[in-house]
Amino acid sequence: MPEMVPVTPYGLAALLPKTLPCTRIRYGDDSPVQFADLRLPDATPPAAGFPVILFVHGGAWLADWTKDYTAPFVEALTAAGFATWDVEFRRIGNSGGGYPGTFLDVARAADHLRTVARAYPLDLANVIGVGHSSGGHLALWLAARAGLPAGSALHGADPLRLKGVISIAGVNDLEHALEHGGRADILHMLGTGSASEAAGLFAETSPARLLPFGMPQALVVGTLEEPWRIAMTAAYARAAVQAGDRVELIEPAGLDHFAVVDPSGPAVAIVAGAARAMLG
Repeated sequence: MPEMVPVTPYGLAALLPKTLPCTRIRYGDDSPVQFADLRLPDATPPAAGFPVILFVHGGAWLADWTKDYTAPFVEALTAAGFATWDVEFRRIGNSGGGYPGTFLDVARAADHLRTVARAYPLDLANVIGVGHSSGGHLALWLAARAGLPAGSALHGADPLRLKGVISIAGVNDLEHALEHGGRADILHMLGTGSASEAAGLFAETSPARLLPFGMPQALVVGTLEEPWRIAMTAAYARAAVQAGDRVELIEPAGLDHFAVVDPSGPAVAIVAGAARAMLG
């Protein structure tokens, strides 16, 4: 197998997709960043429409990171046969970003697919949530949100049901990441100053606390990842299986945190294959 060349965040961010999205659609009017890009495969759609990958980018929930850095990866997933709904949302640094706005935005973007499907050939019975890094956290949260209690600020009356979810180097367990990964940005994202203050919010924001989801999950973490993230992903996978979910843990050799979203690397085939398996 050829040696993988590490991809720096700046090098990956400098890449541009080769094509424009089919359309950019606003799902909200509270912020300029409440939009998503829709891409459709260059093929005749199936009778039920194209299966959809709903993609959530990462970047530590910060406004400094936009979806541009993963747009080429999303473009590659489109070429693999999926319609893609590439979501932008309010983050820390945007007015209204953090808790609860970040969560409410990705939820609203997901539910807006029902409106989008009126004009475009999308199979809403086959929507796979995919996210990278902090976006992996949010993708998993989207898969779990149907179980939120009615009293939660994040509760939605009729959330779009996903067929499955794929977390790529995701922050799958907020408490583990805070304790073992030193991820104090989690407290910032939740609007709290300490773990004790955040404790009451973990039950509705951390995927590990919301298990089981009742749908298949795939967890992708490269062997060159930070040790705490590898350990967190393995522990989360065990907890999800014990809770009753079907979970695939995928550990591609020689890939680091950004190589797992390199559009020219092996991760495109890995993620597309995991999504197809969920579609059955």
